Amino acid sequence: MSAEDAGSGPGPAPEPGPLCPEHGQALSWFCCSERRPVCVACAGPGGRCRGHRIRRAEERAEELRNRIVDQCERLQLQSASITKYVAEVLPGKNQRAVSTASAARDLVIQRLSLVRSLCESEEQRLLEQVHGEEERAHQSILTQKVHWAEALQKLDTIRTSLVDMLTHLDDLQLIKEQEIFEKTEEAEGILDPQESEKLNFNEKCTRSLLLTQLWATAVLGSLSGTEDVRIDERTVGPFLQLSDDRRTLTFNAKKSKSCADGLEHFDHWPNALAATSFQAGLHTWMVNVQNSCAYKVGVALGELPRKGSGNDSRLGHNAFSWVFSRYAQEFCFSHNGQHEPLGLLHCPARLGVLLDLQAQELLFYEPASGTVLHAHHASFPGPLFPVFAVADQTISIIH
Repeated sequence: MSAEDAGSGPGPAPEPGPLCPEHGQALSWFCCSERRPVCVACAGPGGRCRGHRIRRAEERAEELRNRIVDQCERLQLQSASITKYVAEVLPGKNQRAVSTASAARDLVIQRLSLVRSLCESEEQRLLEQVHGEEERAHQSILTQKVHWAEALQKLDTIRTSLVDMLTHLDDLQLIKEQEIFEKTEEAEGILDPQESEKLNFNEKCTRSLLLTQLWATAVLGSLSGTEDVRIDERTVGPFLQLSDDRRTLTFNAKKSKSCADGLEHFDHWPNALAATSFQAGLHTWMVNVQNSCAYKVGVALGELPRKGSGNDSRLGHNAFSWVFSRYAQEFCFSHNGQHEPLGLLHCPARLGVLLDLQAQELLFYEPASGTVLHAHHASFPGPLFPVFAVADQTISIIH
């Protein structure tokens, strides 16, 4: 609106209130350029605000009222979100941290019981780390509770102040009140809760190279703990021959004519599944791989597809299989199309597999030296079958 319009346009009679010190007229207009209430003479052709953008005072006040109402609604929603987070998310985080810490503590004690004479100091160190991590997670959650309690109190204070302004200030007082903007900015500076790993128990605190090495050596040093794993002949791929004792797989470049064509059978890749699966406990088996330069050994879910030449049925290239593989002089661990190279200094003659379903851990090791070649931690979604593939010579399950 121009100054001329402000000076000549009709409008409602101004409410009694402070007068313009220069012209003695009611302050019924608002100068947006100078951000102050003015009278009609100030806004007129000869006034100090001529050429400025002028608005009626009641329009400016109505705009501010609407902004306050909107801000109050946003604050109410934000308070509800924080209240829900503190009431529902943080207690669950705390319970999960305590539960996970308890499981981790049990795991450490269970493993160290096998080698206590060699690693009493390691046991104490790891238990202190678990306790420290539990305390850290618990303290982080307590800190979050305090922080969000303060945030809620601050939001409530701001909202109360804004509601008080909205209730008690008239138009002129409202449009002069700079605190509205300050409180709005202060409220906007309070961010909503975000997911943070600091609130979770870090299970990696129980991982120790020394503990893993000693534990694996103790478990794997006894053949009495080795599973009697045999191949399910119904799953054997078309380029493989299975021995009578169902422990040896031999690669043959010519497709077998006698190979069954059932639902369990791999019809393209040289794969085979074991006849039994594991869904709980600790299991280990060993494979003689010294005669082969191309093989895969690991575990797979029963849902592993068996048909076609795609990656769905190719070991290590899908979400259903976890395998240690060798091709020539290259070794790697593969799962879901992700291949992690393993820098081995020599080719193992025997390959051991250790599956700990309590700890959700899969280990590959060399029995001759007791060396852990690779350790993988995962949340396995179901029972696991030992799985094998060979594309050169022969591999055999040792019992």
